[in-house]
Amino acid sequence: MTDTTFNGATPDDNGKVSPGSAWRWLLRHPPVVTFSLIVLVCLVVGTINTDFWQVSNLFDILRASVVRGLFALGVLVVLASGGIDVSFTAIAAFVMYTVTMLVTNLLPGLPMPVILLVAAAGGACFGALNGLLVHTLRAPSLIVTIGTQYVIRSFLLTFVGTALFMNIPSSMEAFGKLALFTHQGANGSISVLPAFVLVLAVAAVVTWWILERTLIGRAVYAVGGNPGIAERLGYNLRTVHIFVFAYAGLLAGIAGIMHVASNRLANPFDLAGTELEIIAAVVLGGARITGGSGSVIGTLLGVVLITLVSNVLILVGIPSTWQLAIIGVFIVLAGTVFSLRARG
Repeated sequence: MTDTTFNGATPDDNGKVSPGSAWRWLLRHPPVVTFSLIVLVCLVVGTINTDFWQVSNLFDILRASVVRGLFALGVLVVLASGGIDVSFTAIAAFVMYTVTMLVTNLLPGLPMPVILLVAAAGGACFGALNGLLVHTLRAPSLIVTIGTQYVIRSFLLTFVGTALFMNIPSSMEAFGKLALFTHQGANGSISVLPAFVLVLAVAAVVTWWILERTLIGRAVYAVGGNPGIAERLGYNLRTVHIFVFAYAGLLAGIAGIMHVASNRLANPFDLAGTELEIIAAVVLGGARITGGSGSVIGTLLGVVLITLVSNVLILVGIPSTWQLAIIGVFIVLAGTVFSLRARG
């Protein structure tokens, strides 16, 4: 027998689902809201300026989403546990600059996989320290990570250095230039999709697997939903806190190396100030700021939406100064929709 209900809603006499039922379904599927905003932006921009539909723009959006996406996946895991992390850009800046400097000066022939492993380990150590401090001090994670952010940046600028590294290691430069796909347009222009987008794809699959298929993933959502109940059920809060921040730090370290490889320079001042847009992307993807929810697909859609607003609105003549305002409107809209979901 065919099920004629719509996620628990019964159709009317004409076989149609009521608007109220459709609205309730929409509230239970936040990524649909985010995807709808992406489609809306694309249609508006593409209608005003048909150049938007070029393959090169798609490649640019994917390229610009890699570092944001890696950051956002780490933030998702932390938010799902009920915490918040604003130190990930400082971790990325420290790791990318120090690793680039050490490899350039001491081990210029170090292969890219080893560089990524070193960066991931360094970022994970910083993140684990965040988690340990949050658990030990019983302080709000926002306050703790603001503090560690300033300490890391201060240490970097005071003791490590501030000079730009223009001549990055050959393995990092080659990885940044490696093409996954090349497209030649009708006018002869060549667009390249870099291979490092696969790093984001792998990170997304691993994050999904951790959150949806492992015990630690269940623990993350349980602690984010209600830490007191989670602890009574046998979940170790210390383990969860250290894991989520270490994982966010690990992805931040990798993101820093991806930033250097894609831009072919290491700048200790890069990435500062992007924390709020990354958190906004995760929230736009459906994660509650209070924890206990969030998905990888929603987070990636939020990253795409933020990247679209940052990269393509210039095509329709909207100045960059208005981009933050538009992102703010989207956040308020998404926040309203998701708060209604919480009440429902």
